[in-house]
Amino acid sequence: MSRDTLHSMEFDALALSVASPEVIKEWSFGEVSKPETINYRTQKPEKAGLFAEEIFGPTKDWECYCGKYKKIRYKGIVCDKCGVEVTHSLVRRERMGHIELASPVAHIWFLRSIPSKIGLVLDISIQNLEKVIYFASFIITSVNEEEKKQALDGLKDEYKTTRKELEKQFATEPKVLEEKIVALDEDVALVQEELKDIKMMNIVSEHRYQELSFRYGHMFEASIGAGAIRDLLKKLNLPKTIESLEKQIVKSKGAKRDRLVRRVKLLSSLNQNSIKPEWMVLTAIPVIPPDLRPMVALDGGRFATSDLNDLYRRVINRNNRLARLLALNAPEVICRNERRMLQEAVDALIDNNARSAKTVTASTGQKRKLRSLADILKGKQGRFRQNLLGKRVDYSGRSVIVVGPNLKIHECGLPKRMALELFKPFVMSEIIKRELAHNVRSASRYIESNAPEVWDILEDLTSKTRVFLNRAPTLHRLGIQAFKPKLIEGKAIQLHPLVTPAFNADFDGDQMAVHLPLTEEAKWEAEHIMASEKNLLKPATGQPIITPQ
Repeated sequence: MSRDTLHSMEFDALALSVASPEVIKEWSFGEVSKPETINYRTQKPEKAGLFAEEIFGPTKDWECYCGKYKKIRYKGIVCDKCGVEVTHSLVRRERMGHIELASPVAHIWFLRSIPSKIGLVLDISIQNLEKVIYFASFIITSVNEEEKKQALDGLKDEYKTTRKELEKQFATEPKVLEEKIVALDEDVALVQEELKDIKMMNIVSEHRYQELSFRYGHMFEASIGAGAIRDLLKKLNLPKTIESLEKQIVKSKGAKRDRLVRRVKLLSSLNQNSIKPEWMVLTAIPVIPPDLRPMVALDGGRFATSDLNDLYRRVINRNNRLARLLALNAPEVICRNERRMLQEAVDALIDNNARSAKTVTASTGQKRKLRSLADILKGKQGRFRQNLLGKRVDYSGRSVIVVGPNLKIHECGLPKRMALELFKPFVMSEIIKRELAHNVRSASRYIESNAPEVWDILEDLTSKTRVFLNRAPTLHRLGIQAFKPKLIEGKAIQLHPLVTPAFNADFDGDQMAVHLPLTEEAKWEAEHIMASEKNLLKPATGQPIITPQ
């Protein structure tokens, strides 16, 4: 998708969905198959590596990797020698790659969320799911019910005939007969128990699986790892399952009913949004653009790199090793171990904190956890709260709050210097209007001269407007309110003590942000809707929120 289409697209909402393997490949501009990043001799990206130019775009504007095409006149040409498109280097911020996995891998967010989404879809506990996915136990994926029924019928017939024979043989020795019948009953019970174990979705240990497959291998199929879970998810018929569960809900009660309701909700959501359950198990992994996980050259020929590159490198190394072992027909036990390691590498890439025992630390010797994709998004320092919601904006400031006991409830104390910086363009405009200066530059110098007229103008401007005060995190609408500013000396914002409960603020070092309403609509809202004296009740309960603490 080009930048132009992105900018021209009009949309009303964003929907989060599960990406299918096909969609992941559509996003991708090429497969990343090598763990290398940059060639240490040439300082250029390695081919098919994590920074490859033929996948992610050129590192220099309008120049291909081999240098055959240079300058903007070759725009859009793909070099026949090195395969790099001649375009703007900014595409390295938006072009993605992908890694084709040699074995399916469960997505840890769907596995370890509470409740586990994969577990809820298949109706398996998270403990059993983890046993299968991390190669500790097998799961039965298909059972030949006809064969099983025949075996049970045959067992009953055999039991009857054997018992008759024993009764004939030991008719004169009742004690021996009793012992023989008890032994026969035990044997039959054992076989029945084994046959009972052979049912769909049943979890069996490796030792038990070996025993069962030796005797009843023709009757069932069992598998291990995320591949087994993917096969089960693929077999699931969503509409039929939802229908049968809805019938069960009518008959059931209590905790069982609650679980069924939760399951139906999840399955219905998947069905309505055309999400196939098997997409929760990954067969390809997207590789985010290289400029979002940069590699920076330091003095002395060393490099500083994003943690994501280390995590991607682990995935690629293990994936390539597994592919090589599978091609060599290596013993099952070795392949299984490599599959488990690949699963753990992908887990660490997506969310390094999800499995506390298996966190990946930096290779520099410190015990620092690597920042995974989830860590980059979540929390106070994450992309959403730090960069998207916490953007620096013009006409704003922040400072520590202190109590202002002699303020009115609709007032806040605004430090003079901060107010001057906030209202600077308006003050300059007023200075030019009053002919105290003739242009913007001289007005700016006039402000710096600290003339008494400047403070008079500021006083005049602040008396006519309100400012917004916001305390992060803004968890409800009263987290941001409008106040009349009162110019004060010092550097701290003064706040009326009664409005602190609405902001969940206290005076032990909390900071608050000040914003200026600029448009007429914003000024009207500040005056009539967001004014602190008009927000005396909690919106959630209607209880008073302006109460002494």
